Amino acid sequence: MRSGWLYLDAGERSQYRARQLLLEDIRRGLNQDEFRLYFQPKVNLRTGEVLGVEALIRWQHPQEGLLPPSYFLPAIEHHTLNIQVGEWVLRNSLLQIQRWEQEGVRVNVSVNIAANHLQSDNFAGHLTKILSAFPGVDPVRLDLEILETAALGDLDKAVQTIADCRELGVTFSLDDFGTGYSSLSYLKRLPVDTLKIDREFVSGIEDDSENLSILQGVIGLSRVFGKQVVAEGVETEEQLSFLKNQRCNFAQGYLISRPIPVSDLEKALASGVLVAGITADSGL
Repeated sequence: MRSGWLYLDAGERSQYRARQLLLEDIRRGLNQDEFRLYFQPKVNLRTGEVLGVEALIRWQHPQEGLLPPSYFLPAIEHHTLNIQVGEWVLRNSLLQIQRWEQEGVRVNVSVNIAANHLQSDNFAGHLTKILSAFPGVDPVRLDLEILETAALGDLDKAVQTIADCRELGVTFSLDDFGTGYSSLSYLKRLPVDTLKIDREFVSGIEDDSENLSILQGVIGLSRVFGKQVVAEGVETEEQLSFLKNQRCNFAQGYLISRPIPVSDLEKALASGVLVAGITADSGL
C-alpha cells in the first residue's frame, strides 16, 4: 500500500476480476429470473408428519446448468447482493406458501437469513413490506433460520430485530447450533423457537461418544428453554434410530429427502412416504 494505492499481484487481480464478473452474472441472473427454490422436508420422526420444509436456492444458469449455492453464495457473503438474493428467497417462498394455501395445503417454509441481511437497517420494516404483498399468507408459516454468528455481532440489536419480526407472526430457528460461541445466557436471551443441531454432531453419533454427549446436551437444553430441536444431516438408519432413542423428535437430511423441486416435493408428500418406516401425513 503506497500513497493510498493498493497494489495487487497478477493472481490477486485475476481473482478480483473473476469475482466481479460473477457478481455481475448473479445480478443479471436475478433480473432474468434464473434462480429456483428447492425444498428439503423436516419431519417428525415418530409420526412421519412433515414439520415444514427448508427453502434452498439454486441457479438455473443458461450456460452452466443447475448450480448449487456453493457456487455463488460465498461470492456475495459480505456484499449487498446477499440482501437482494435473500429478499428474492423470501418473496418466492411466500409465493409458494400462497399457492399451497390456495390449494388448502398447510406447509411451513424455513428461509435462511444471512448475517448482513439480519443486521441491515430496518430489517423488520422490510420484512413487513414483503409480507404485505402476500395478504393471504399467515406469517406463522414463515420461519427464519439464522446462524449463531448472525446474532452475536450485536446481540442487543439481534434480540430487538427478532422480537420485532415475531410481532409480525413469523418464527425463528437458530441454525447450526453448537458450532458458534453460545452460552446459556445468550441462548436464554435470544427469542428463537427452534434449535437446529449441526450435522457435524449428528455424523458419527453411532460410535462417537463426544458427539452423542453434545446431542444429548442440546436436546436437554431445548427442553429447559422450551424450544423445538431439529437434527440436521441425518443420512443413515443408525442415526435415525439413535435420534429416536434420545427423544429427538424432528430431523432433516438425505435419508429423509434431498433438496428437491416443488413438483417432486408434492409427489413425495402425496405418496405418504419420505423414508422407510416413516409415513407422512401432510394433507397433500
